Amino acid sequence: MVEAHPEADLIDVGGVGGTLAGNALSVATLELVLTDDAFAHMVDVATTFTRGVQDAIGGTGVPWSVSQLGARSEYRFAFPAPRDGSTSAASGDETLEEYLHLYLVNRGVLITPFHNMALMCPVTSHDDAHLHSRLFGDALDELAGTGSRSWNSSPSRA
Repeated sequence: MVEAHPEADLIDVGGVGGTLAGNALSVATLELVLTDDAFAHMVDVATTFTRGVQDAIGGTGVPWSVSQLGARSEYRFAFPAPRDGSTSAASGDETLEEYLHLYLVNRGVLITPFHNMALMCPVTSHDDAHLHSRLFGDALDELAGTGSRSWNSSPSRA
């Protein structure tokens, strides 16, 4: 019955907790990752990522938005950015998300598979963020039919 329910969220089951979320390996890894230095780097790279996405959106004029919260950046198919869960859900476009995810993964970039979010980790580099920005911009150019970007895929670092 659950699988037949049109509102069932079968993609993200177990993604926010679950049996393995508190295992010894996860806890030991977090002790190495959750440091002030690691977090500062992750936020800095997320800022580079967010600026690149914003530049791509602005360069094509699509009515989309990008939001950053710490080391996390997410783009939505709405402008202005959704302010609540209902608005965010209404801005979803499964076909468009699948296109972007396949476009990126076919070029070596994987973002969170159940929405358009990237969470930077301590080994994510500015070059990684710039690669995503360039490919994201290319995808938007193809979707918008602009053919070439007028935005800079390597924004200056703060």
